[in-house]
Amino acid sequence: MTTIDLIWFNAGGGHRAAAQALEQVMLAQGRPWRVRRVNLTEVLDPTGLFKRLTGFEPEDLYNKRLASGFTLGLAQELKLLQGLIRVSHARLVQRLAGYWSATQPDLVVSLVPNFNRALHDALALARPGVPFVTVLTDMADHPPNFWIPPGLAQHVVCGTEHAVAQALAAGCEAGRVHRASGMILRPEFYFGPSTHRTAERLREGLDEATPTGLVLFGGTGSRVMKRIALQLSDTPLILMCGRNETLAAELRALPTGRAPRVVVGYTPEVARWMRLADFFIGKPGPGSLSEAVHLGLPVIVTRNAWTMPQERWNTGWVQQQGLGLVLRSFREVRAAVAALTPRLPEFQARVQRIENRAVFEVPEILERILRQERAAAEAATAIALAASSA
Repeated sequence: MTTIDLIWFNAGGGHRAAAQALEQVMLAQGRPWRVRRVNLTEVLDPTGLFKRLTGFEPEDLYNKRLASGFTLGLAQELKLLQGLIRVSHARLVQRLAGYWSATQPDLVVSLVPNFNRALHDALALARPGVPFVTVLTDMADHPPNFWIPPGLAQHVVCGTEHAVAQALAAGCEAGRVHRASGMILRPEFYFGPSTHRTAERLREGLDEATPTGLVLFGGTGSRVMKRIALQLSDTPLILMCGRNETLAAELRALPTGRAPRVVVGYTPEVARWMRLADFFIGKPGPGSLSEAVHLGLPVIVTRNAWTMPQERWNTGWVQQQGLGLVLRSFREVRAAVAALTPRLPEFQARVQRIENRAVFEVPEILERILRQERAAAEAATAIALAASSA
């Protein structure tokens, strides 16, 4: 049986969600694979030393900044982080190589950025010939080589043509660059329960006739949601707060506006709530943006100095495809909603033309990579045997 490691960590929720979605689909397809989800943080710090010394996990500071909305300066911090990873490269490789020498994977799939040179080099040291695959959970790489370090013998799976071009520009062989049709979404975004939309909206206090916005800023929410709720007091809203219970309580305590407002805390049923909405308001993250578009929701997002650097390209994609509106600030959200809602059918028609089957395509790509690498290894063995007997 083939053992496949899916590498993820908790900086944001997208890496974990992608690993879970891939594992779920691979198991459902009945492939002869043993799939392991591997938390990179636990491999690099198996005793939890960092948390014992600081009181929090390495990813917590990043996630708290997302929740507060204080993301200014992340581009500079990213360069610092990459510098620290380069300085620690030898130690990271030693730790990872020891892990893979003990666990013996047949294929390693990275769903994380920044650490891919160390992951690649460690696997090559511990398991020569075992393929290393990077699956971008962002719609584009962010220079300098956030996802795709140059000069590696790796396979890269890209969800956009722009990312494909970036991989080729980084020196990846054309035969090792694979195109998927979008970002990895959880299966429930394809196979949701059969519900009566009108009845469900009425049950939640929303009427069918009035366009309803879904406000989502990832799994930790954002304080900007309070500003949005106050500005859109006459627009029906579903406010998704994730694990941010403080934010949810503050939103529930706001004065009742002229339109219904539903505040949702942590729930695994994001797809259900999206199906009850007519348009999306949030940050241009690859996961929530792709989820909204897949379920037919035009989007309202921002691009400014606070936008995370790896997400800025996504706003250009929204504009090029005509999928919604890109604002300079959510201070403009009231005017944006007033401009979007009369044109909902027009925007919805463009959104519905985007087809994303990546979560089902990636296992097929991995199967092809395994066959390709095995064929190459068998050919090399045959050549070596022929040369030794000559």
